[in-house]
Amino acid sequence: MTDSTSRDGDLEELVLKESIVSATGLAAGRVAVGIKGDPSLRETALYRTKYPTVLDERYEEVRPNLEEMLLNRGTFRLYLGFNSAEVRTVSIFDPLREETHAAEKLTDRGYIDRHFPAVPFEEKVAAMRGLSEYLLASPLFSHVPEHWRRIFSRRHLTWQPMEKDEVLGILSTLKVLRDMPDYYLRSASVCLVQDLVRMNFNCDGTQLTSAENYKRFLEENLP
Repeated sequence: MTDSTSRDGDLEELVLKESIVSATGLAAGRVAVGIKGDPSLRETALYRTKYPTVLDERYEEVRPNLEEMLLNRGTFRLYLGFNSAEVRTVSIFDPLREETHAAEKLTDRGYIDRHFPAVPFEEKVAAMRGLSEYLLASPLFSHVPEHWRRIFSRRHLTWQPMEKDEVLGILSTLKVLRDMPDYYLRSASVCLVQDLVRMNFNCDGTQLTSAENYKRFLEENLP
């Protein structure tokens, strides 16, 4: 092994260790990663009143359309802001731009049809793979250091999207976390590409878990 290859291998290992969620996702064997935020928010969380928003009140109306967006439309990343009643989306048709929608608008199937082009899930997954292949083969990739090339290339070979059943299971239980009496959910995001669920709570803590481990996370953390 040359000195250069050894150095690249060391850098690759260090990059993967340093990231909270690395380019390859959560470290193997980790159910979830917790990030603590502002201590003053943690200390006062139990004394702050929770006020319901439109997303709270109409979540069960919105949820079927959220499922539709992730499973049968171009959306591959979804952010739900329960405190603000905003929904942010990223589409495979426009992956460099994020859109913001009022939660109540997403109860209207006509609005869904106007704003979220339909595409079969399998074709969306193929498009994700195609975008990755394009970047790996593009001249732009020549700027990437060798240790990152190895990380990206290995991830591309092993990548699998979030499963449909995982999407349904996550969206069907987020309201349970929102309705917890003390430390409740403020916002959550689901990403098909990264296979990741990100949850922010009123104590300013963040929890990150893979879709595969989401059910286990609930079992270990719900009272």
